[in-house]
Amino acid sequence: MTDVLAELRALRAGDLPTHGGRTLAYVYDSALPGLDELAASAHALAASVNGLDPTAFPSLLRLENDVVRTAARLLGGSPETVGTVTSGGTESCLLTVVAARDSRPGVASPSVVLPETAHAAFHKAAHYFGVRAVPVPVDPVTFRADPAAVAAAIDPSTVLVVASAPSYAHGVVDPVAEIAAAASARGVRCHVDACIGGWVLPHADGVAPFDFSVPGVTSISVDLHKYAYCPKGTSVLLHANADLRRAQYFASAAWPGYTMVNSTTQSTRSGGPLAAAWAVLRHIGDDGYRELARRALESTRVLRAGVEGIDGLRVLGSPDATLLAVAASRDDLDVFTVADEMKARNWYVQPQFAFGPSPANLHLTVTAANAGHERELLDDLRASVAAAVEAGPVEVAPEVLAFVGSLDPAALTPAEFAGLLAAAGMGGGDGLPERMAVVNTLLAAASPALRERLLVEFLGALYSS
Repeated sequence: MTDVLAELRALRAGDLPTHGGRTLAYVYDSALPGLDELAASAHALAASVNGLDPTAFPSLLRLENDVVRTAARLLGGSPETVGTVTSGGTESCLLTVVAARDSRPGVASPSVVLPETAHAAFHKAAHYFGVRAVPVPVDPVTFRADPAAVAAAIDPSTVLVVASAPSYAHGVVDPVAEIAAAASARGVRCHVDACIGGWVLPHADGVAPFDFSVPGVTSISVDLHKYAYCPKGTSVLLHANADLRRAQYFASAAWPGYTMVNSTTQSTRSGGPLAAAWAVLRHIGDDGYRELARRALESTRVLRAGVEGIDGLRVLGSPDATLLAVAASRDDLDVFTVADEMKARNWYVQPQFAFGPSPANLHLTVTAANAGHERELLDDLRASVAAAVEAGPVEVAPEVLAFVGSLDPAALTPAEFAGLLAAAGMGGGDGLPERMAVVNTLLAAASPALRERLLVEFLGALYSS
């Protein structure tokens, strides 16, 4: 047993760090001592319990009701508010879309209206469930949804309208009140995706209402494994009342076994994540979360001011929460090279490709663990910018970029994709090159459809060894 754990620890040593605030995407660190141990112990106590049947394991029923009640209280819920604990934000979004679709069985070709900044999980849901996604352009400066454009996109096929609080890419909160009013006027559900901001924004100053206090908001998603600092993966999908939730459930008696009834896309569910989340919520409490949010929000304010003081960088939009999108403000600076330089200094910042009015940029998710360490991050970011300017723009032959930009993913064979991946340094097996600027430049030159296909092929190559 000791040897097995030693091998696992050796494998984990090659991962990005999950604590210390140096990985500015994917992970959320409260920096509270003992929290990991508490969560692990609670997880172990319920890991073998099956959430498939709450009548067989009533402890999980109690835990889920407690967690949902806590989330509803934080997000303006009423005594009628109900909810479900899911495996993560994507599952919460999937269930939101399927519930909206199935609540309107008379709509032959249902659609969901969403700002182009809405999370890709809604496109995934549309793809899975045969719902047409109708993206709406956002303000090119603020990156907030345009309520008039959203309202104009609603038609008789619309079963759901989405708003973000905040959007992942830019950290800005959409005008939820206006969007919800437009949806309500047409008798359409309005979902607020607060997966990343729902446990922080209630403690922020100057943020317009976005929760169930807003008329017309019918559902909200909030992830507990983000700013509630619970282990992955737990999210809560809240509905304003039980009638709205009913279409989310699935039941089948069309076989000789037990009648299956599910509240989520999963049947069997380990009780471990739920128990861990319940324990963390109870341990930190309202006052603790208020302080953690204050620390993360203040750290974001300091970092934003510091970034804007670095020659060559600018923050996109006007972030409301704890997310920053950092773009170049000069032509001789390549943000992909900045990301490589930051990695060389033991920081991970997430590259985001240009899309619509949003230029290529670096995403920073700021957590409570960053509080008090802003100067170190900013000093290294300043040094990374200087190194990137000195190195100059990434050099890829113009004819190569033109070739990549002209490719039609539908016309390429798997063998040709494999050749492209190898040429880009993405051949799989050994993973990616240490420095990714050239790879990201090639991916940026690709159309979104080609980039999707390249990354699908790359993922397949990774999981083939």
